[in-house]
Amino acid sequence: MPRSLTIHRTVVPPADRPKFFERLRAKEAHYTGAGCRFWVFEEHALPGAFVEFCEAGDIATLTAAHAAAPDPILDPARIYSIVELS
Repeated sequence: MPRSLTIHRTVVPPADRPKFFERLRAKEAHYTGAGCRFWVFEEHALPGAFVEFCEAGDIATLTAAHAAAPDPILDPARIYSIVELS
């Protein structure tokens, strides 16, 4: 099954954490509504260091979701596609 993914890294100061989580909830709602999956991970050893993943079944869906996103991503053209290993 073809899949496409983007990755975004962010470091958030402790004081900005509540506002950041508010923005993440808005992003999650947007990407889910656009047919994508959205995950956020926080680095265990460095609280405040986050990695966001947005995945879709194809490049067109992911590109359209990013174009209409509440927060623009830094490099929307940097899209990764799954590699079949068998």
